[in-house]
Amino acid sequence: MAARIKEHNYFVYITTNKNKTVLYTGVTNNIKNRLYYHELDINTETKHFTGRYNVHFLLYWERFQYIQDAIAREKEIKGWVRAKKVRLIQGFNPDWVFLNDTL
Repeated sequence: MAARIKEHNYFVYITTNKNKTVLYTGVTNNIKNRLYYHELDINTETKHFTGRYNVHFLLYWERFQYIQDAIAREKEIKGWVRAKKVRLIQGFNPDWVFLNDTL
C-alpha cells in the first residue's frame, strides 16, 4: 500500500482595520487562529503592527499546499503598491466584506 501524501494548508491573507485604510499581508498555517491573535494583539501592552493599527478584519486569502509557495506569494504581495493590492482584493471580494465569520 502506497503512503498517502499529507496535504498541508498554508494561507496568504490580507487584513484591514474597520475603516479599511490599512492593509496587512501575512502567511499562516491556521488562518482562524492567526486572526484571533491579531485581534488579541489590539489589547496587549506591547503591540505589533496589527495591534497598533487594529488590523484584524479579513478581506482576502489564498491557500497553498507548500509553505515555500505561500512565503513567496506573501513577499510578492507585500512588494506591491496599494493600488495593486486593492485590485487583488476587489477581484476576490468586490464589496470588501469582512470574511472572518465565513471561515
